This record gives sequence, structure tokens and C-alpha cells, in this order.
Amino acid sequence: MKYVIGIDLGSSAVKAIVVDRGGIVHLTLSKQYPMIQEKSGFSEQDTEQWYIKTKEILTEVVKKFNGKKEDIEGISFSGQMHGLVLLDENHHVLRNAILWNDTRTYKQCEEVVEALGRDRLLAITKNQALEGFTLPKLLWVKENEPDIYKRAHCLLLPKDYLRYRLTGNIAMDYSDAAGTLLLNVEKKEWSKEVCEVFQIDENILPPLVESHAYVGNITETFAQETGLPVSAKVFAGGADNACGAIGAGILTGGKTLCSIGTSGVVLSYEEPNHKDYQGKVHYFNHGKENAFYSMGVTLSAGYSLSWFRDVFAEKDSFNSLLDGIDDIPPGSNGLLFSPYLAGERTPHADASIRASFIGMDANHTKKHFIRSVLEGVTFSLKEALDILRESNPSIETIISIGGGTKNKEWLQMQADIFNTEIITLSNEQGPALGAAILAAYGCGWYSSLQDCARVFISYEESYLPIPENVETYERLYALYKKVYQQTKELNDGLRGFR
Repeated sequence: MKYVIGIDLGSSAVKAIVVDRGGIVHLTLSKQYPMIQEKSGFSEQDTEQWYIKTKEILTEVVKKFNGKKEDIEGISFSGQMHGLVLLDENHHVLRNAILWNDTRTYKQCEEVVEALGRDRLLAITKNQALEGFTLPKLLWVKENEPDIYKRAHCLLLPKDYLRYRLTGNIAMDYSDAAGTLLLNVEKKEWSKEVCEVFQIDENILPPLVESHAYVGNITETFAQETGLPVSAKVFAGGADNACGAIGAGILTGGKTLCSIGTSGVVLSYEEPNHKDYQGKVHYFNHGKENAFYSMGVTLSAGYSLSWFRDVFAEKDSFNSLLDGIDDIPPGSNGLLFSPYLAGERTPHADASIRASFIGMDANHTKKHFIRSVLEGVTFSLKEALDILRESNPSIETIISIGGGTKNKEWLQMQADIFNTEIITLSNEQGPALGAAILAAYGCGWYSSLQDCARVFISYEESYLPIPENVETYERLYALYKKVYQQTKELNDGLRGFR
């Protein structure tokens, strides 16, 4: 029996799964690492922690693995998008990685739009200039840390740096490169125009490859340290959302995904017809060759729930936190939450907006607040779904993955608010499974990603909308959509007090 390993380098932990040729998951391991948040709006990580924790996991994989280690045939990666990793000429890291949820680059985003023009930016990159993207981060370093910028010899994204440490080879796949604002998304090449406008040396940008591309083997040193076979082939991998889509079977037209992790995502598969969403949602290259996906993002999805627990219910586990929310009626008895804890992406590209509870009274209990958090997060995702439905009216079924699948009431809430059938996976492994599928396809186990996905993926439960809940949520959603505009001025005023 042959095996592949899928590695997902997330925002708070690295996860590895071992999968055989029949799609059976034999091992699942994860290890956490911290974020570094020295100032409001700053979010960084120590890249060495990514490597250390990954090496620990893979060493543990080999020790717990029941088969012959030589049967581990391939490794591939999924990774958090947009993060900036800068290397010097000796490929040593110059500073902590600046992460996707870092919002310090408000000024640099304005500079990007002013220098390129909004229409030209969208024509090249298909995306707005947002604080989370890589180009504004690079410009921030250029303006605020010029000595580091001058020494920068190579720019990488998180999972590409990790893969470099395992193989010694540098590359970046199209699905991750699409989130840099440096890629011409349609042409699948680095944009010379963007580099020229911002005086960026194009040589710092790595070679581009497909997500299933073979990019080398693990080094002899890494093989000795972990026990992995040096024969293990390494494949490029993809952005976490692209791999999440692959791991949920979003590989043909009409397929849509809802993923609720730290952030929340609604994602639809796009054929190569280059739809123009005018920057309302993200439009990225897929991990599948010559395909794309459109995606709306809620920055604080699962994070809203973990924030609430940490601040107001620190002793509660997530299970106990959600226990009993089915006793609270849809609409949380008039309590409404907007999940803008770290600004928002879709449909409001606004780093300044902040969260709010509206409608509080003395009769509301902790469970009302918890249910309203879940409802607010789901309303935010619906705003993205509405935009996707304008161009994809055939969206009738959504595959739900991530933390939002851990609670049946939240799954039913998604069905009611989206007014759509919600389906869950029987063995949901998230982006790590997408990475494993890329490795399996790269190894030649199957003739296409779709063929591999049919073996690796199975579906479990289905949730249908409850008509009376749909009606309640439609009325509440109309009020929710007013919250952003009616609190924007207040939040802009409060910004000076942060």
C-alpha cells in the first residue's frame, strides 16, 4: 500500500494527515504555534516555529506509522494565504512573517490604487488592494524597514517557505500567487507592470508552478531528522482555500463551499471564462489547472466565537459554550451581532469597521449572545453568497466544512439563512485533504483531481431550510445589512481612541 501526506500550515497550527490510495486517513496530527501581535493591527509569526512544529509532526508520523516508511510516496501542502516571508541572498529569513490578518497597510493600499488606478488593478489582479494581501505588506516594509527591504532577495508565502526548508527548492503555485496582487491572474504570470510601477525587482519573485507540480524530494538531512524516506516526492500544493475546495470536491461548475475557520469563506468553482466581479469578491486561480474560483471572506468567523469565549466564558469548552443554543429562537429575541472584530473583507473592504451587539436588553442571557454571534457570522457569509449568486444563480447546494460543522444547530442555521441545502463531509479533513489529493494526483495515482476526489471524499449529512426560520431570518437579514452603514461613522470616530 502506498501513502501520501497532506500538510496544512494554518494560522494557529500545522496539521498533517496520512492517506492511503483508497482515501483512508490513517493518521491525523497537529501542533500549535502562537501569533505575535505587538501593536493593534499587527499580526506576525516566527517562521522557524512553522519548521520546528512541522518537523516534530513528521517525526511523530513516522514513529506512529504502521506501514513501511518507504511506502510514503508523496507530500504536498496547503497554507495560509498572503503572508509575507522575506529571505536574504543566503535564503535566511529577514524578519517575522506578516500574516493575512495584519491590517497595518491601510496607507499602502491607498498608494496601490492611486498609482495603478482601480480599474487597471482589477484588470491585472482581479482583486482589490486590501490590507491582508502581500503587495501592500511588501510596500510597508519598503517604507518602514528600508534596510530589510534592500537585503530582500526572495519573497515567499508561508507554505512555500516551509516547503523550501524541506526540499531546498524555491517555487510558488498559481493559487497562492493569486493572493499577492503581483500576479496577472488571467495570464498566469508575474505582472511586469505592477513591478515597474512600484519599482519591485521581479527577480525576488519565485518561479511559478501548478499546484500538483513535482518540485523535488525532501533533503537527506530532513529525511535523517524525521525518519521519512528521501524518496518521498514533494509537490507544490496550494492556498488554503484552494485546497479546501479540492478537499470538498469543488472541482466542477455549480459547486459551492462554505468554510468556517478563524475566518469564513464562501467559495464557488469558476470555469476559465474570466468573470468580472469588479472586486466585490476575490477571484483566484484554483489548485486545479486552468480553473478559477470566486470567494467572499468574513474575517472574523470562528474567531468571533473564540473571542466571545475568551472574554466572557473563559472556562467553557466550545461544546459547552454551544450547548443549549437550540433553546433560543431564531433571531435571538432581537439581539443582532455584526462580526467586524478585525475589520471586514466582503462586501465591505474596510479595515476600520468594528463589531457590535445591537438590541441588548436585560432579558438576554449568555446563550442569546452566543446564538447571535453565530447568526451574525452566517449573515456576513450570506452577503458574500448573494454576490456569487448574481453570477451563479444555480447555487442550490453548499458543502460546509470547518468549525461551523461541529454543531448541528449552526448547520441548520446555515441552511435557513442561506435558504439552501447544506451538506457535510463524512470525514472532513479540510485543506490538508486537498493537499493530500494534490500529492496523490502528482504521484500519478489517478488521471485527474476529480477521479481522485471521487475516491477520497464522501458526504454524510444533509440539512434542508425550515420555511418559518427562512422567513424570520430574511427579516432579520434586512436589518443586519443596515448595520455597517449606520455604524461606520461611529467606528471611524472611535478609531482615534484605539
